[in-house]
Amino acid sequence: MNPLAAAEAHPRTAAVVGALAIAFSGIFYLWSGVSPSTGVFFRCLYGLPILLLVAWGEWRTQGPMSRRTIALCILAGVFFAGDLITFHYAVDVIGAGLGTVMGNVQVVIVALVAWVVFGERPRREVLIALPIMLFGVFLISGVVGTGAYGSDPVLGVQIGLITAATYAGYLLVIRRAAPDRRPAGPVAIATGVTGLCALLFGAAVGDIELVPTLPAHGYLLALGILSQSVGYLVIQASLPRLPAVITSVLLLVQPVTTVLLGAILLAELPSAFQLLGVTLVIVGIALATGALRRILGHATGKRPATA
Repeated sequence: MNPLAAAEAHPRTAAVVGALAIAFSGIFYLWSGVSPSTGVFFRCLYGLPILLLVAWGEWRTQGPMSRRTIALCILAGVFFAGDLITFHYAVDVIGAGLGTVMGNVQVVIVALVAWVVFGERPRREVLIALPIMLFGVFLISGVVGTGAYGSDPVLGVQIGLITAATYAGYLLVIRRAAPDRRPAGPVAIATGVTGLCALLFGAAVGDIELVPTLPAHGYLLALGILSQSVGYLVIQASLPRLPAVITSVLLLVQPVTTVLLGAILLAELPSAFQLLGVTLVIVGIALATGALRRILGHATGKRPATA
């Protein structure tokens, strides 16, 4: 039995559910009230069983992964640990909405690193998006205007850039670890390594809490099951079955949704300049990923260029 059959049969619904599940990541973490290392450890611990279940199905149909693939997954897990730990620190400082937007700056970092390291020349749109996104990040830092949201917006942006860089590292490695489109196996290994790194980091800094109290434990359970495993898996299963324009829109839905949910559920109210910065970052994402080109092409009835 394929555990992702429902997502494959109803890709549009699955993609929206997956995007919403991931959008709640920072919110579940803030509601739990735990430390960053505790949050990362338990989101991995609770997300791992579902990933392993699907990975077992992959192993039965595709066979075991190579040693090279496993080694790359372990390296990806180290990058993922850096991503999630710094993301939770950023969320503590500038909130779930702005912290999530900062993490999405990775789209430009991935393109630039791929250019420098692998010789994959980026599209002209990526180079245009770079200054737009950098100016947006500058505005999110709160140095312009008054009433910026966050206990230390400048620090939050600095941490957020580390989040984006380590997430870019994770994506670059995990994509090369899973050329055969296994949706769960590589991520299951990376998630296990991430949880172990969070445990070691938390022990080193002295903030790991292995027996969190209720209701924190419930939010961590939701974080692990929904954000760490279900959200990712249903998106991976549904996106190949959707038109390109819809996948492009979904890339933009998650950060926008988290900003809106942060305002509604957590009373996170960024300043006007910070919201302008968020808008510029979203525009940069749309440019860098080709989403804007596809959306405009769909709206005008023209087939967008692939180059």
